[in-house]
Amino acid sequence: MKKKLIREQRSLSRKYENLKKGGSTQKRNIQKQRLKIQKLHHRIDNIRTDYINKTIAEIVKTKPSYITIEDLNVLGMMKNRHLSKAVASQKFYEFKSKLLAKCRENGIELRVADRWFPSSKICHCCKSIKKDLKLSDRVFRCDCGYIEDRDFNAALNLRDATTYEVA
Repeated sequence: MKKKLIREQRSLSRKYENLKKGGSTQKRNIQKQRLKIQKLHHRIDNIRTDYINKTIAEIVKTKPSYITIEDLNVLGMMKNRHLSKAVASQKFYEFKSKLLAKCRENGIELRVADRWFPSSKICHCCKSIKKDLKLSDRVFRCDCGYIEDRDFNAALNLRDATTYEVA
């Protein structure tokens, strides 16, 4: 859908450029092209919202006693020009608000871990903190011999987190 959107936007841009040059593009064709682009934006938005709804339903369907999520610095991530488009398309706020509503509806406790909780840097086994962990290190290796996927290790640490806020 993104490729199609880019193609349609390029077509609209050409129509505007043609109109500037005094070409034969009519304003009605521009309006039709703008409508096509609006429909594509709406469709992409619906796909993302549907994915969020299905993911939340799948999480809540397992009936956990609590769910722990991380409080992320979304504004800081949006300042990174390489990440901003991907971060904006994930709709973190919508995900959190819908998850909170579903948790309240089903009597599940929603825990929000602190923004500064080092979930990725703590070893799940020995609880030592690895300060030199880079984002490019996808496998967590500890001196105690514990080797695990970085995200899975962070998930285990979030599950066992003691400092959190109940939302």
